[in-house]
Amino acid sequence: MSDSAIAVPSYDLFAPDVAADPHPLLHRIRAENPLIRVPELNGYLITRHADVVAALKDRRLATANLGQGLDRLSQAERDELRPVLQSIALWMGHTDEDDHVRFQQLLKRYFTPATVNRLRPRVRELAEELVDAVAASGRMDVVADLAYPLPANVIAEMLGMPTSERERLQAWSRDILALFAPADFARLQASQRSVLEMQDYLRGLVAQRRAEPREDLLSMFVAAEREGVVTEDEIVANCVLLLFAGHETTANLIANGLVLLFDHPDQFELLKSRRDLLPQAVEEMLRCSGPANTIVRVTTEPVEVAGHELPAGQVVYLAMLAGNRDPEVFEEPDRFDITRKPNRHTAFGLGAFYCLGAALARMETDVCFSTLLDRLPNLRPAYETPDLTLSPPFGCRLASLDVTF
Repeated sequence: MSDSAIAVPSYDLFAPDVAADPHPLLHRIRAENPLIRVPELNGYLITRHADVVAALKDRRLATANLGQGLDRLSQAERDELRPVLQSIALWMGHTDEDDHVRFQQLLKRYFTPATVNRLRPRVRELAEELVDAVAASGRMDVVADLAYPLPANVIAEMLGMPTSERERLQAWSRDILALFAPADFARLQASQRSVLEMQDYLRGLVAQRRAEPREDLLSMFVAAEREGVVTEDEIVANCVLLLFAGHETTANLIANGLVLLFDHPDQFELLKSRRDLLPQAVEEMLRCSGPANTIVRVTTEPVEVAGHELPAGQVVYLAMLAGNRDPEVFEEPDRFDITRKPNRHTAFGLGAFYCLGAALARMETDVCFSTLLDRLPNLRPAYETPDLTLSPPFGCRLASLDVTF
């Protein structure tokens, strides 16, 4: 079926209320038009679980998560952003498939289930330290005091980054967020500055590990460089990706998950009384409010998507948040149910591009909530409405989350 046969319905995807709660509109789109053309995004949107799964598995749909706003920039602006684009081109998931698999196999040496399990006691120590820092006050901002610093400290330790530098990591990461959503040129310039600063910093750490290897992820990269598996530029670029992605998504999962528990007090009480349900609760948090609302793909050749033939070079937005609430797959899809089984969500992707950090993110979230349940049993919200930062069409994250205990 040709592009001209695909309707362009008048859905207002960019309305502020849609960014704050996109699910009513997404339910409607899923029921009415499995594939829609979105002129504002210069691409297509799919919302059915089956179509999202098929697209995630289809090798003819290449990853294209970054640079979404670049088409609207002038040539001079794109030229100025060339350094960051050159770095992104080396990121795992943004290279060609052979290079992606090569780097993925390298990381699998480190991100094993055994490695993740060995980290659990240290993650608990870090979580306890963060709770201790605010315990006397009887309140905290979960985003700033726990959800962000916990996974940031974990990935920084894995890479051998000194504790004194970890606040800089979070500042850099806030700037890099602009690369993952439509942004103005000034924000993209700030992102580039932060990426380049991170790279300069990491080159110094790489030089240290060449001289004095340790038992950390960066030393594993340096050993692979000696074997000729990777270059220094690839190490540095992908460490930027890991430092950012290794805590930004988990931080959002922790904060969003706590809001879900506050919004569903019956489920919160059930979790308190049935701690064995915590792993299932984490899966339900991933389904209902996972770290990736949309994933972007580009067709590399003509391919059928949601029953329509698309030519090569077309951008397709996979609405993970819609697929994960598809009533064809999930009974009562808008109900937050920590006993839900099975739970076939796609929060971490599928196939060759399945998130390598999924086990780490699950473990960190599990440990974080276990610590909160142990240490702060009277935890309750201290806000009337969540403090959301909206990035239409579907971007939404908690800027803060005030609680008392």
